[in-house]
Amino acid sequence: MVDYEKQFEEASYTATQAKAAVAVFPLVYGWMCAALALSGGVAWYVLASGLWKSIFSVPYMFLGCIIGEIVLVIALSAAIRKIPYAMAVAVFTAYATLNGLTLSVVGLAYEITTIQQAFFVSAGMFGGLALYGTFTKADVSGVGSFCGMALWGLILASVVNLFVGSGALDWVVCVVGVAVFCGLAMWDAQKIRYLAAASAEMDATDVRKAALMGSLELYLDFINLFLYLLRLFGRRR
Repeated sequence: MVDYEKQFEEASYTATQAKAAVAVFPLVYGWMCAALALSGGVAWYVLASGLWKSIFSVPYMFLGCIIGEIVLVIALSAAIRKIPYAMAVAVFTAYATLNGLTLSVVGLAYEITTIQQAFFVSAGMFGGLALYGTFTKADVSGVGSFCGMALWGLILASVVNLFVGSGALDWVVCVVGVAVFCGLAMWDAQKIRYLAAASAEMDATDVRKAALMGSLELYLDFINLFLYLLRLFGRRR
């Protein structure tokens, strides 16, 4: 498989590449929107049907779902170059479905108006950041690298606060989380632009796989931005 990460660094638009890019952007953002719709649909069904009572009454089921999500993301990232495209799509779909299951608890914890506000604010912020990352001539890879490193500190602080239970630390974590995923959304969107520019020189299967991974990264950026904003709005049941 072509090393499209290297292509990200070297690519620049030409007329031929711009033509090839027309197929890349709908592919990436189409998969992202489909995954978000699937996760939202699963979360709604689990809540509306009362299925959450059966699922989360099982000891450690929620924790098992979280671990399952992590395993799926790591497995897909590690094996994307080797597995068939259809299998990669299946893993991505399974992840979005499982994430919808865990996101159902959001409907139990927060008022519907708060969820709606957080979603529309997230959509507006994400859309603006994605547009900037796509069309700016500035290189935002430095921002992306910094946010990637800051993410580890964010995870550590979140784990510590599970034991400390500090409201002030939780607020700081949420603010930093919003900033981190804003930066990552901008950087990941720019990587999609570079992929689009490089796509004319890549195998069609490689392009589809790279686009799928790009959509996963953008999906994760949006979901995490939404969750941190939701915690900041803070109107819980």
